[in-house]
Amino acid sequence: MALRIAVVRGPSMVPTLRDGDRVLVRHGALGAVAAGRVVLVELPDRPLSVKRLVAIEADGRIRVEGDNEFGSTDSRTLGPLPQGAITGVVLARIWPAPRLIR
Repeated sequence: MALRIAVVRGPSMVPTLRDGDRVLVRHGALGAVAAGRVVLVELPDRPLSVKRLVAIEADGRIRVEGDNEFGSTDSRTLGPLPQGAITGVVLARIWPAPRLIR
């Protein structure tokens, strides 16, 4: 397991996270990630993105969405993604004001 810092870019996770927030991300052996968790995910033709895991479908694919439905590119437009698209789990916002993320 490795811990890394990521920077949130764009408005997709408002109000939970804002552009420029720094988050602590757990990478490596992720195990089962529960729906509702905030994750770092690889979207097709986009940089790594912070999104909320909203569902794990019967075929094992995942649906991710930004908390700001009007400012997010996610499974609402891209459809379900392979489970391997999740590269990390967001544990906490560490800047500007530290707090746990769920």
